[in-house]
Amino acid sequence: MYRLKPVFFSAYLIASSLILGFIVAAPLYAQAVTHSYVTDSSLQRGMIVRIAEKDKTKVEPLSEKFPTKMEGVIVAANDSPVTLSNSDTTKQQVFVATTGRYNVLVSNQNGVIKEKDYITISSLDGIGTKAGTKEPIVVGKALAGFDGKTSVSGTTTLKDSAGNQITVAIGLIPVDISISHNPLEKSPESRIPGVGFLQSGAKVLVNKTVDPARLYISVVILIVVAIISGSILFSGVRNSLVSIGRNPLAKKSIVRGLIQVVLVAIIFFTIGLFGVYLLLKL
Repeated sequence: MYRLKPVFFSAYLIASSLILGFIVAAPLYAQAVTHSYVTDSSLQRGMIVRIAEKDKTKVEPLSEKFPTKMEGVIVAANDSPVTLSNSDTTKQQVFVATTGRYNVLVSNQNGVIKEKDYITISSLDGIGTKAGTKEPIVVGKALAGFDGKTSVSGTTTLKDSAGNQITVAIGLIPVDISISHNPLEKSPESRIPGVGFLQSGAKVLVNKTVDPARLYISVVILIVVAIISGSILFSGVRNSLVSIGRNPLAKKSIVRGLIQVVLVAIIFFTIGLFGVYLLLKL
């Protein structure tokens, strides 16, 4: 029994370090890294883009016809401390952020944007607007307001749902980018398969919408933690029973060792749960 203790504690320390390191590093990596693409379009900083259908190394302005293709927002190369750059420098490069706090081009097409409003794609390619109850995907949450009167970069004319010509203003506001399902959407059909109920539960837990990638990673971590904790408990109980059968006189010390193993399993599982919470919350 005692020869097994170092194995349990070693496994506990190694697994705990890996999980905590991943949990701490994942949000920082997502916040700090942007990806480089090439483009054939004239893309401005703050435009919402998608990956081109025929060439995965290129991006183009996102259209409201394909909201689920949303990839990220165009940012400056020096906006992020780490950039994964395309090696082909002969073509026009742009840098795309998929998470983090960056400026996004928005319009007042759906009304005045207030702080903490969700931002989605508008009828103007690459330009965001206030999300309502019909849009399936949001790019993130506004960190500042836009009333269409101040900090206006330009104006344009488009047709509303009734076919009338309207003039909308365009401006640049900071947005907490986190591409995910629109929590305001009334129709559930557009939810990503297998993620809808997880998104609802995670939102209740951390009081914000969590993107599918983090949900899947959290589920994987929970499964790994449960397997390791269960293995520790099973091995500890099994070896304790075998040891008591071989040496009944050492029952007290064996039970004491079993309690230690149970505590290790509980602590490890608790660390895993707390880590998942941090991953969803940050």
